[in-house]
Amino acid sequence: MDMNRVAADMNRVAVYRREHFNAAHRLHNPAWDEATNARVFGKCNLPHYHGHNYELIVKLTGVPNPDTGYVMDLKVLSELIQETVLQRFDHKNLNLDTVEFRDLNPTAEHIAMVIYRLLRPRLPGDLDLEVTLYETDRNFVSYPA
Repeated sequence: MDMNRVAADMNRVAVYRREHFNAAHRLHNPAWDEATNARVFGKCNLPHYHGHNYELIVKLTGVPNPDTGYVMDLKVLSELIQETVLQRFDHKNLNLDTVEFRDLNPTAEHIAMVIYRLLRPRLPGDLDLEVTLYETDRNFVSYPA
């Protein structure tokens, strides 16, 4: 066991920022017929879309900066999420209004992966990132798993 690695891991802290956005979507696979889409996706396949009040939790893990005590200033993280994610997806129809889901079925899984890919390049490389997205109070996903 590498004791230096164990000591470094013991100094790592996870910080979380919760944000909220509303968006509409339709789950639909254009390669399938209407009956198959309706059977697989149920009400989520309604042709006039439906909406969710998404809760987004962004988790960063790293070693606190010795000068500030922060893993990352959460106000800065909030501004980054606002700029990178919320301005892009809040009060939008994900299927119709976004480039990211023009050809990608906007499932909670895909939305979480897209958010991760949007945020990752904008964050310091020494921080681990995890995105958790609540589609409903009981249905949520995390990426990476």
